[in-house]
Amino acid sequence: MSPTSKSTENLSSEKFASSLNEDEVTSIQTLQDSYSVIKDELSRIIIGQEEAIEKIFICMLSQGHALLMGVPGLAKTLLVNSIAKITSLTFSRIQFTPDLMPSDVTGTEILQNRKDGEGREFKFIKGPVFANVLLADEINRTPPKTQSALLEAMQEKHVTVAGKNHLLQKPFFVLATQNPIEQEGTYPLPEAQLDRFMFLVRMEYPKREEEIAIARRTTMGAPPSLTKILTGKKLKEYQQIVEKIPVPEHVYELAVDLVRRTRPAAEDSPSWLKESVQWGAGPRAVQFLIRGAKARAVIYGNFITTTEDLEAVAEAVLDHRIITNFHARSEGISSAHIIRRLIEEARKEER
Repeated sequence: MSPTSKSTENLSSEKFASSLNEDEVTSIQTLQDSYSVIKDELSRIIIGQEEAIEKIFICMLSQGHALLMGVPGLAKTLLVNSIAKITSLTFSRIQFTPDLMPSDVTGTEILQNRKDGEGREFKFIKGPVFANVLLADEINRTPPKTQSALLEAMQEKHVTVAGKNHLLQKPFFVLATQNPIEQEGTYPLPEAQLDRFMFLVRMEYPKREEEIAIARRTTMGAPPSLTKILTGKKLKEYQQIVEKIPVPEHVYELAVDLVRRTRPAAEDSPSWLKESVQWGAGPRAVQFLIRGAKARAVIYGNFITTTEDLEAVAEAVLDHRIITNFHARSEGISSAHIIRRLIEEARKEER
């Protein structure tokens, strides 16, 4: 790790507001307030899962997509649906099944009579992918051909049907879910397709107190209705603000060094990692680390990105990009363990 001075982070964040105009500074403060209101509103429906909510919101501000990993019953679908409701965004859900076709995702052309009655014409019928928030439920239950149709839309922000390009709505977010337990009848996402997701968000079982609250709330009548808080137009404004947040040079260096050290073939990769990792993260991971760190800085009301922001999003960005080998799996060493150790070593070098 480069011995770059961290004196920048010791300065007050407000000093960096000079690189932003007055309206942008106000927008950051408004965004922080909006995020607090969003969390409070979601807590009326979702109990716990604060970390997952934060990661999803960071993804939305960073114009990325998230893969939610968790066993059944952890409110993954409910969480995504609730976020769409409070942000006034159009919402669509696809339940992925083995017989789902690409046209069921993107849409299709049908032959119909012309309005003037003179002959027929093809009309494009939009699929569920034409929404601001798309829930791809159990994405690993459909064949690769259908998975690719969605993942192409995620990357290109348009779909191609019968040789014609159709632009998707903006903003556009895919929040996919996957069950880590069931493997029979599933089609695991290849590493190249997993790389399209900015974050892997692991949803854990609730704490005992939270589970009691869930049991109490869900057995006492209908759930409360949610209030719309954030419009699509305002969200796009916030996304533009995030792009303007300054990043010190040592934060860029930390992002690059972390990613490079995940690659077993790299010279600066630690020897202990070479024994456990088959494949490391690519350059796209650096981009997502920086974008995620900038968004996290904003929702905490800061005007500059810090190493703390980068470390906070590192596991979600790198978890699905580090492929462990048989030795690591047999020893119970996960990608998360490797990421935490890399971050801890980086901290020691900074001291």
